[in-house]
Amino acid sequence: MAKGKLALGLDIGSSSVKMVLLKESKRGFELAHFGIAPIPSEAIVDGALMNSTAIVQAIQELVAAQKIKHKEVALGVAGHSVIIKKIQLPVMSQEQLDEAIAFEAEQYIPFDIKDVNIDTQILTPPGDEADGVMDVLLVAVKKDMINDYTSVIAEAGLTPTIVDVDAFAVQNAYETAYGIPPGETVVLINAGASVVNINILANGITSFTRDITLGGNLFTEEIQKQLNVSHDEAEALKVGGSAGGDADAVVPQEVERVIQGVAEQMAGEIQRSLDFYAATAADGRISRVLLSGGTARIPALQRTIAQRCGVPVEILNPFRNIEIDHRRFDPKYILEVAPMAAVAVGLGLRKPHDK
Repeated sequence: MAKGKLALGLDIGSSSVKMVLLKESKRGFELAHFGIAPIPSEAIVDGALMNSTAIVQAIQELVAAQKIKHKEVALGVAGHSVIIKKIQLPVMSQEQLDEAIAFEAEQYIPFDIKDVNIDTQILTPPGDEADGVMDVLLVAVKKDMINDYTSVIAEAGLTPTIVDVDAFAVQNAYETAYGIPPGETVVLINAGASVVNINILANGITSFTRDITLGGNLFTEEIQKQLNVSHDEAEALKVGGSAGGDADAVVPQEVERVIQGVAEQMAGEIQRSLDFYAATAADGRISRVLLSGGTARIPALQRTIAQRCGVPVEILNPFRNIEIDHRRFDPKYILEVAPMAAVAVGLGLRKPHDK
């Protein structure tokens, strides 16, 4: 890989904005800047930006606090406006595919083809095509969603150069951190505040993806509703803190019970996706599951997925192969927020002019 600047990875999530700037070093990659800024709840609903002013502000605060001069940004999108499908097409070159895809894509995309940006990647290695067909990964994202996100970045004084999909950004981070073990099927689950992305990799190639519209907010809402505490107190209880105020009367077992109930619901949804994959794949055996995203910090979720799916579940550490100067970054803090940084690290590994 030629030396050159990497893009500034910017993950605009529904509870916070994560920013990562990496630089290439002799041994691989080094962390140059990292920051997280919270954004108000309801600023993003179902992937739609409801309060872009608050998001612009969060981005500007991060850039200022980190004294970042770098302008070129890679950002990620997820949710309803993103469609990812694995399709089979007759063998053709990438150039032919680029020309043909607009006609092919219409049958797979529930939106008007004029309203989406389409990208494709040929998954089948040359020479491995069977019966004259090849597997193609088709990604379509609604243009208005891309415009909303890129205009927020431009408003913050930065230049959007790459739009990626969250699930693939996590895959990028995973491959850099862990490599691609041959012959293994690995499930990457990125559990955010409002969306869970699932990406199943067989031999390092995406075989199945799905976005589930459940997330960490559900834990907060249920704690709030069932234990009659405020949103902020529920947030504190969710991650195992005490809630302060009147909520001190809340019994820890009660919190555990609510958290366990929501974890069961989420693990059930995840298990349905994995069962569906297992039923459709030639070799549906899953070797391991890696969990990332802010919601990965809820121990009950990791435990429950492992029980439901019968596969070891570990927390993904996107910084695993990245050099970190411990005089500049507190190792304890980095380890604690690592799962939340997976998308931002994956984006930060991109060159500004990558396809």
